[in-house]
Amino acid sequence: MTSLEQEVGNLLRRKGLTLGVVESATGGLISHLITNVPGSSDYYQGSITAYSNEVKIKAIGVKENTIKKYGAVSHQVAEEMAQGGRKALAVDICLADTGIAGPSGATPEKPVGLFYIGLSHQAGTYSQRHHFHGDREQNKQDAAEAALVWLKQYLISLNN
Repeated sequence: MTSLEQEVGNLLRRKGLTLGVVESATGGLISHLITNVPGSSDYYQGSITAYSNEVKIKAIGVKENTIKKYGAVSHQVAEEMAQGGRKALAVDICLADTGIAGPSGATPEKPVGLFYIGLSHQAGTYSQRHHFHGDREQNKQDAAEAALVWLKQYLISLNN
């Protein structure tokens, strides 16, 4: 049986697209899954783990004002992370995530398990909101899987 990350890799290879990832709350897990696939260097260029707001701003290009206005865990930041990562990593598609893995860090408006995933491609930049209900490790795993599922669906929808 083909794994999700193998399916994503096959689609990227078939479409001749490169991938990069900017991770915050998943801490490198998406990159880990992608690089578990032999031959992933054909399409995977690399990642930036932008855990702190300072790294999001300085290395990725997220606007400080965006973080101040919406918070680091927001669809706006996820989209800016994906856009900035696409430029910084010089890739066709960039996935990004920001979230609250738990058990701490929640606010009444932003509960533990809230994640935003960003995706940037020349056709546009998008985000998805997810709310997972596991422990810290499970939330990170669920977010990484959700990002790869979305990427797979996005790649299937492309007309090339």
